[in-house]
Amino acid sequence: MGLLSLAIWTPIFFGAVLLAFGRDDQARMVRWIALIGALAGLAVTLPLYPGFDVGTSAMQFVEKAPWIERFNVSYHLGIDGISFWFVLLTAFITVVVVIASWESITERVNQYMAAFLILSGLMIGVFCALDGILFYTFFEATLIPMYLIIGVWGGPNKIYAAFKFFLYTLLGSLLMLVALIYLYVQSGGSFDIATWHRLPLSSTAQTLLFFAFFAAFAVKVPMWPVHTWLPDVHVEAPTGGSAVLAAIMLKLGAYGFLRFSMPIAPDAAHEWAWLIIGLSLIAVVYVGLVAMVQQDMKKLVAYSSVAHMGFVTLGFFIFNDIGVAGGIVQMIAHGFVSAAMFLCIGVLYDRVHSRQIASYGGVVNTMPNFTAFALLFAMANAGLPATAGFVGEWMVILGAVRVNFWMGLAAATSLILGASFTLWMFKRVYLGPVANDHVRELTDINGREFLMLGLLAVAVLAMGVYPKPFTDIMNVTVADFLRHVAASKL
Repeated sequence: MGLLSLAIWTPIFFGAVLLAFGRDDQARMVRWIALIGALAGLAVTLPLYPGFDVGTSAMQFVEKAPWIERFNVSYHLGIDGISFWFVLLTAFITVVVVIASWESITERVNQYMAAFLILSGLMIGVFCALDGILFYTFFEATLIPMYLIIGVWGGPNKIYAAFKFFLYTLLGSLLMLVALIYLYVQSGGSFDIATWHRLPLSSTAQTLLFFAFFAAFAVKVPMWPVHTWLPDVHVEAPTGGSAVLAAIMLKLGAYGFLRFSMPIAPDAAHEWAWLIIGLSLIAVVYVGLVAMVQQDMKKLVAYSSVAHMGFVTLGFFIFNDIGVAGGIVQMIAHGFVSAAMFLCIGVLYDRVHSRQIASYGGVVNTMPNFTAFALLFAMANAGLPATAGFVGEWMVILGAVRVNFWMGLAAATSLILGASFTLWMFKRVYLGPVANDHVRELTDINGREFLMLGLLAVAVLAMGVYPKPFTDIMNVTVADFLRHVAASKL
């Protein structure tokens, strides 16, 4: 079995073991098995780094075996400089989320942990799939464990949020399935994604395909105006669910643009780039303003995610190397920072059982160690230099200015909005005198919480101070991607 298959199936195997043998009266053992499974999943991804050749844009660690031979469907896996970091990011975030959920989940612990481990394997499968049907299978299968995580362990309106999440994302995906079948027929019976990249297509076909894929991926990102499901889902989801949703699941949509929409329909991508750029800038500015008036901390960070992902789609559709690379870097950085923000809210919620900003005030007086972490992550969310949040946004703004100064200026103003709503929340929750008895009785983070936040803090600072390893791996692939997208298929 190859490394990519191990990365996919190791967490799924441990998840299946927990479902089959885990019981509620063995919660402690279940948690340890889940942690071992998550660590094993991370361990099998680590050899990918030294074995990756940064000098080529070709797919690496390729595995291929027949799956549904009658329709020429293959179990075909591989990664390049675009998908590499998302495999490691998914495995890393899974470890952090298992640690984060150690004490907060007390019912059906085996099912909760199993859902996360299975979800981890499925998301890695999305990033590795080189066959259209395999991609679609993994892409849709991720909905099931996340639906259960929200619907079983969520808040008071969890059923409504779970249905909204499932229906929004499923509806767009059905149009993608139609596009995949059309490409299968046009290519003479192939589901190989690389074959589709080379397939000549008319202008009308490209436009229809572009918008079919757009329907699936824009909802997942989510882009404005199809973002309305995200705040509701984040508010109701358990802390671990919010962390994985923001850190990884939103990236599946953005990744789809790079793997399907742009290389398969390059002429349509150029023709409609103005629309994507416009929607991205609206997300960056308008949603930033919406975030400023939120009273619920989770809703504020959820809207902030929409604004940050607007930078990603903006970077992709300005069609230059620094913009596309910046979009990918922003996806990775947002994975670290958004997970950290939601886990910080979870730490407070576990103690006070409120997400309302008004319930807090002066937390620094009773939780100084925790507040230090929260300040670092707030600064990263605001895009402070030397944190992960700065690198991708700076690259995207630089790429946008190369194309159009005013576009770059509009994107740059959003950094001010990002700093405004993040620091406004930080000030009201953490600074000043102790606001009430709930805050007065708070205890600082324990060793487990310190480890969880410490891992993310190291990642945020390492990427902010020295982003070269991240960009080195993607540079050659991004250059080749741009050459392909620049060539007309007409």
